[in-house]
Amino acid sequence: MPPHPTPPRRPMRADARRNHAKLLAEARAAFAEHGTDASLEEVARRAGVGIGTLYRHFPTRHALLSAVFQDAVDELLTRAHELAESPDDEPCTALATWLRAIITHASEYRGLARALLAASGTTGGATALSSCSTPMREAGTTLLARAQQAGAVRGDVPIGDLMQLTNAIALAAEQSPDDPELADRLLSLAVRGLRPRTENG
Repeated sequence: MPPHPTPPRRPMRADARRNHAKLLAEARAAFAEHGTDASLEEVARRAGVGIGTLYRHFPTRHALLSAVFQDAVDELLTRAHELAESPDDEPCTALATWLRAIITHASEYRGLARALLAASGTTGGATALSSCSTPMREAGTTLLARAQQAGAVRGDVPIGDLMQLTNAIALAAEQSPDDPELADRLLSLAVRGLRPRTENG
């Protein structure tokens, strides 16, 4: 028998929309101040709702983190499209510019780099946060393929490895706050490793 079609989601009532917006705003503030391990009970309290209401909107911490990160994802996807379409950017430079933007966004919330690193290794939307990683991988694939077709990046570099490496750099930078140049140094090393072997010497 064919599967039953999924019924369309009903639009949220006005009060539910307000609660959703307040929860997101307070979660952004809490995650920025305390990291992604911030108390969800405190997020709910600051939003003026009960913890049950928070879980009705965001069933897991990763679901809430995914919603908080969505604005950054949209910005990163737009930036990837701009870089892919720009005739002025050398393909490998465009790819490196986008990877640096990922690292910058991941640094906004302590603990986000660790969560992204875990999510980048999942497939099929296994977590709410991994659903954010899917369009990111697709955008990265476009930039990577462009650089590979130009001969600027080795053809055996998969996008999954590159995304995990980028998130690992963000995590390393997060854990070394006294070395603000670390992320750029590590990314420069990674980019050199992406180039064809003849260019690496």
